[in-house]
Amino acid sequence: MSDWETISLDSDGEVTTLTVDRPDRLNALNVETLEAIDEALDVAKSEGTGALVLTGAGDDAFVAGADISYMQDLSTPEAQAYAELGHRVADKIERFPAPVVAAINGYAFGGGCELALACDLRVASEDAVIGQTEIDLGIIPGWGGTQRLPRLVGDELARRLVFFGERIDAQDADEHGLVGEVVAADQLDDHVGELAAELAAKPTYALAAAKEALNQAHETSQEAGLRYERRLWSGLFGTHDQREGMAAFLDDRDPDFE
Repeated sequence: MSDWETISLDSDGEVTTLTVDRPDRLNALNVETLEAIDEALDVAKSEGTGALVLTGAGDDAFVAGADISYMQDLSTPEAQAYAELGHRVADKIERFPAPVVAAINGYAFGGGCELALACDLRVASEDAVIGQTEIDLGIIPGWGGTQRLPRLVGDELARRLVFFGERIDAQDADEHGLVGEVVAADQLDDHVGELAAELAAKPTYALAAAKEALNQAHETSQEAGLRYERRLWSGLFGTHDQREGMAAFLDDRDPDFE
């Protein structure tokens, strides 16, 4: 794996973990870190990982947001470039061919919340705190939060979170569907590791197709999405995993996927 100063990328079997490693800055995202994540996602994709975990180093933060000290004096063109970089990273997470699980181990504010929103699944530790907090900086979410948040939690709650810059704890986030589950802080890594390993054991092409089809549900009309689903579904026939999965079912045995 490549050597980055502000992130790490570690593989354990079919599961790869991408850790934002700036605990002294609560894992805030500066340009160097975003560019490193961008590169690391390409490396993980090329390695054919079966599931990707995204988390932050230390006990306090997942990602506490973008780097405010960097943003403070940006011009509009510089801000546009920073927004485009953040969007590129979030989009790459959303379109990553394998499932991406956010292990939210602390503060997930602003850009950190937006990276979590781009993941497929979100698991929070019981002491996590989440929010789109940009409004009190005189800005708005700029890396996809205004688009992904209402799709996940509904329009009313999304507006409240963005307008007021509210921070909500893990239990409230779970209640409103912002995260899928909450676990004890000392169990988060093991639990997410087991979840990711279970995902990685699923048939690769079918899982990638499922993710692609589900993402389309937010991008197009239902009619177009249904056509897209039919193409993806039929395209899986003839693959090793389709043949093996159905044969194993009929033989009443466990499948041996590629």
